[in-house]
Amino acid sequence: MGTILIPREVMLFTSILFSKDASVEDALSSLRQDYGDLAYRSQAMPFTYTSYYEKEFGPGLTRILVAFEKLSPRNILPEIKIRTNEIESDFMHTGKRQINLDPGILSLENICLATTKPYSHRIYLDQGIWAEVTLIYRKDSYRGLDWSYPDYSSRDMIGIFNELREMYRERL
Repeated sequence: MGTILIPREVMLFTSILFSKDASVEDALSSLRQDYGDLAYRSQAMPFTYTSYYEKEFGPGLTRILVAFEKLSPRNILPEIKIRTNEIESDFMHTGKRQINLDPGILSLENICLATTKPYSHRIYLDQGIWAEVTLIYRKDSYRGLDWSYPDYSSRDMIGIFNELREMYRERL
C-alpha cells in the first residue's frame, strides 16, 4: 500500500456574522493585518438558520465568508480562534458583540471549524480551543455530517466551499 501525501498547509477562512450596525470593513482590516490578503469574499447572505444570535445581535443578521490568499499550517486553529475572539471583543458595543467570527480551515478532505465549546464530536487542540470536522469531501463535493450546522450544510455554503477547494487545489 502506497503512502498518501497530505498537504501541510490549508486554506484559512472565516465566516463573519454581523448586525446592521457592525463595522465589517474594520473587522476585515484587522483580519487582513494578521492573515494577509483575501483570496475570496462571498456576497452578503441573509442569516436565517437560527434565532440563537438575535438576543445579542438583534434581528436581520448577515453573513459573508472570506478566505485568505496565504496558505496556513494545519495547526493554526487555536491561534486564529483566539485572535478572532479578540477582534470580536474590539467591536463590542454596550457589552454585546456586533460581529461573530467563526474561523476554520479548508483541506482537500474536510472543512474544520474552531470553537471554544466542547462536545462529544469535537477534539481538544490547545488553549481552550476545540476542532470540529463540519463537512467531509466525498464523491466530488463536501457533505454535512449528523452534527453539521444547517447553514454549513446548505447548498449555497457547500457551493462556496467547493469553489474554494478548487482554488486551494490549484494552489497546491
